[in-house]
Amino acid sequence: MHRTILQRCLPGLAAAVLVAGFAMPAAAAQCGNTSSGFQRWVQQFRQEAASEGFSPRTLDRAFDGISYRSRTIAADRGQHSFKLSLDAFMKKRGSATIVAKGKRLKRKYASLFSSIESRYGVPPGPLLAIWGMETGFGSFMGNDRAIPALATLAYDCRRSAFFTDQLYAALTLVQRGELAPSEMVSARHGELGQTQFLPTNYVKYAVDGDGNGRRDLIHSTADALASTANYLRAHGWRAGAGYQPGQANFSVLQSWNDASVYQRALAIMGSQIDGG
Repeated sequence: MHRTILQRCLPGLAAAVLVAGFAMPAAAAQCGNTSSGFQRWVQQFRQEAASEGFSPRTLDRAFDGISYRSRTIAADRGQHSFKLSLDAFMKKRGSATIVAKGKRLKRKYASLFSSIESRYGVPPGPLLAIWGMETGFGSFMGNDRAIPALATLAYDCRRSAFFTDQLYAALTLVQRGELAPSEMVSARHGELGQTQFLPTNYVKYAVDGDGNGRRDLIHSTADALASTANYLRAHGWRAGAGYQPGQANFSVLQSWNDASVYQRALAIMGSQIDGG
């Protein structure tokens, strides 16, 4: 399973990892729905990760002092805002504030947005709506540690396979020297950076938007916005096409978040920021 996903996503990973692939081991670490088996699962997972080519140093850094995150599980089970009406959702998320600040930032970063649109075909509005919705324009990127959160979700039986892939991708970012575990402060599901990329998306779609030779979606606004545009283009964004419901690019916004109320809010706020 991991070979297919990660060989496609991790071209710079150590040769030993690529040669081994990420086929699911015969004796995979067993998931669980309480904290009681978590430390045993961590030890089993570490052995599997080591067999896939992750270094002892990477694993020691990533799993140092790791513990089960009950609040991660609670957040995973309690995403109630997505069940609100569109109007209630937009009020709860502060859409008027996002649009007003988005317009100011569109002017402030006019050159950056022009460059991004020229390269990726994505106008400023959707990018600013995503940036504002996800982290308040980088003001709050989460208060959890990504690797413990991802490990907890990989151990949890509800979506173990999905979050095991995310955990492997997070370890790849550590092993490649792109991020230190201490830098990986995240939201509850391990989302990283100013527009909240899951680790597999970080590995696959992150780009160096400011030209400093590093992909850094946490500290670099240019990297975060260019990477978001790259993600949208990779998912079918068509330059010059609309992104409202029924238009060509709305399905691309749907790929960003599964919640229909979130998708419609992005489309509305993006249009308002773009002057529509």
